[in-house]
Amino acid sequence: MKQPDPNLQKLRHSAAHIMADAVKRLFPGVKLGIGPAIDEGFYYDFEYSKSFVPEDLARIEEEMAKIVKENQIFKKMIVSKREARKVFSDMNETYKLELLEELPDTEEITIYAHGKFADLCKGPHVAGTGELKAFKLISIAGAYWRGSEKNAMLQRIYGTAFFSKEELEAHVKLLEEAAKRDHRKLGKELDLFSFNDLVGGGLVIYHPKGAMLRQIVVDYITKKHLEKGYELISSPHMMKSDLWIKSGHYGFYKENMYTLESDEQEYAVKPMNCPGHIMVYASRTRSYKEFPIRYFELGNVYRKEKSGVLHGLLRVRGFTQDDAHIFCLPGQVKTEISAIIDFVSETLATFGFSEYEVELSTRPEKSIGNDEDWEKATNALKETLVERGLKFDINEGDGAFYGPKIDIKLKDAIGRSWQCATIQCDFNLPERFDLKYADSDGTEKRPIMLHRVILGSLERFIGALIENYGGAFPVWLAPEQVTIVPIAEAHIAYGREIKAMFVKNGLRVSVDERPEKMQKKIRDAELAKTPYVVVVGDKEATTGTLSIRSKAAGNIGVKTKEKFLEEILAEAKKY
Repeated sequence: MKQPDPNLQKLRHSAAHIMADAVKRLFPGVKLGIGPAIDEGFYYDFEYSKSFVPEDLARIEEEMAKIVKENQIFKKMIVSKREARKVFSDMNETYKLELLEELPDTEEITIYAHGKFADLCKGPHVAGTGELKAFKLISIAGAYWRGSEKNAMLQRIYGTAFFSKEELEAHVKLLEEAAKRDHRKLGKELDLFSFNDLVGGGLVIYHPKGAMLRQIVVDYITKKHLEKGYELISSPHMMKSDLWIKSGHYGFYKENMYTLESDEQEYAVKPMNCPGHIMVYASRTRSYKEFPIRYFELGNVYRKEKSGVLHGLLRVRGFTQDDAHIFCLPGQVKTEISAIIDFVSETLATFGFSEYEVELSTRPEKSIGNDEDWEKATNALKETLVERGLKFDINEGDGAFYGPKIDIKLKDAIGRSWQCATIQCDFNLPERFDLKYADSDGTEKRPIMLHRVILGSLERFIGALIENYGGAFPVWLAPEQVTIVPIAEAHIAYGREIKAMFVKNGLRVSVDERPEKMQKKIRDAELAKTPYVVVVGDKEATTGTLSIRSKAAGNIGVKTKEKFLEEILAEAKKY
């Protein structure tokens, strides 16, 4: 994993302290939670009897500027736990006292102070507050204390800091562009999907256009799997807990699983697809001649995510994975891994992503299996990456509990990374389920299992697609490719005729029959980011023509219906 710049992290950590000091000055009675540096900046959590509002951010920034101008020195103090308890008791910082009580009585406690502000903190910090030259507060959000829904809801203020104003300005522009592309905002504006508390948090409701977009992605990825020799299977949405105990998921993942009881037997709604695929493999005797065996499923899975981490389509409780499991011989492992990487690269390019980053994640502390198998699995992944000349970062200890993995993170149009594809090499589940095959010499051997997804979560991938294109999809991917706008009611019949002709040829078309003015209909179609708007009136109906407006090129004039159909069909075939 790419490591953050330690100097920038130090600056941002210091900025978090300065912000907390400013908040304490402006809002008497505030209690401090925690305030770390993060990848994009920093945050601090506060308990306060009133709700912070966006207008408060400007006030806090002004107060921070005063603290910066004072150039107060950051002082590191090493104290006993008893002394630290007195400091934070006097300040009535109950959350700090809670953190303090978890530390051993014999441990030396580090406090960092500047001016009259003090915080329980290991540091490090910059020398003085005057070093903070370029900063901005970004947003306000709610956050449970220590991430648990059982604890109090605090208010979190996010900010960012850089060494120069130029870097800060560039980052702010990126945030503004990201806000325009936010899939949650566009999902509502383009009527693609929604969430409803009556349904449940993190459970996506796809509207017609969103469902069509999803189906286009599903059709493409299914077709490609079949072309590449995968066999389509389907496994139940829930299975007996005995199966998950055997696989190891129950022991390592139970807190994220939904369980229920029926006929005095516990079942689990599946959080993963792998056990179902293993059951297909184990359903009969296998021969070495069958390998590699590639099973593919668009599997719906459910995971018990905390409400505080749910985030549009990017973090949900119910989602679909383009999941596959490949059972192979030892000599086939690296070839299959390489083929998966090719599949990922081809797929990302098709959907408009030309760049990606690669990480190799190694054995976590909580895992199953022996060191020898883990070493073999890790080497198979690593050697394949090296042989292909791919640059990759090592993410120590972040593998799956049953095997190491390659994570591939796509980069979108504005340079952000999104997790999508994963390739995992697994010697352990075949062992736990006693999977076998008859080798060429007649002896029984154990297969090696590769777990992999190309898109990953369809929901997350669709969220990435929406943001990458800003909702303005290319013709082949657009849920609605053409909107037909009749000028008046008398022209609706001709509009329907054109729609029927285009739909028969496989296009996705609608006729706007609302009793609205033509200009409003055109404007609404443009706001919906439809690639083409076709206007029809008396002249068009009489001559068999269409007046065409393109999302990309503007007004492109009049064409015969046959000519436009030919052109758009050709464009729709261009991935």
